[in-house]
Amino acid sequence: MKNRSLIALLVSAGVLSACSSTEVKEEKTPNYSGVSCVFPNSKEAAPGWVCDEPVPGLVLSAVGIAEPSQAGISYMKDMAAADGRGRLAEQMQVQVQKMVKQYLGTTGKGDWETVDAAASTTLKTITNEALVGSKVHGMRFGPNGKLYALVGIDEAAKSNIVKTAVSTSMRNNEALWQQFKSKQSFDEMSEAIAKQPIQ
Repeated sequence: MKNRSLIALLVSAGVLSACSSTEVKEEKTPNYSGVSCVFPNSKEAAPGWVCDEPVPGLVLSAVGIAEPSQAGISYMKDMAAADGRGRLAEQMQVQVQKMVKQYLGTTGKGDWETVDAAASTTLKTITNEALVGSKVHGMRFGPNGKLYALVGIDEAAKSNIVKTAVSTSMRNNEALWQQFKSKQSFDEMSEAIAKQPIQ
């Protein structure tokens, strides 16, 4: 009987120790399932625009970044805005080149070489126009001390930038644009190109 009691005691002790050993403590990890954007190299939630998500009301936007600086916050704001404007100007160049080529390619006038030349002359004026037409729409410090700036343009600014750039290009290279003029004035043509949607 003693043996049975001893065996029963050992078995129940073994079962209890087996139960306690299978219990694994779960590490508490933050739940990021509801967060769609985090700052680079961190797990801290960030505004969607930091991850290049579309921003309502802006047809083009870019994020500028400034490194932490001993020069102060004002300097960092200027650097982040300038970086964002530079990136925005690059995007604008690509979009306007597409818009000019699409419009001129569908007019049926000139060959592709002439279309490319007209698009290239327009691109030379885009950077300055895009920088002037852009606005800073938001700034946030990341957990790493970097400053992020959202720079963008709305539909009205986009149309104005494109019209001005195309008109300037037409004045600077009138002979080239004469090939596409047909019945439209240069103003009508630049207006039509500016109405092309950004793709």
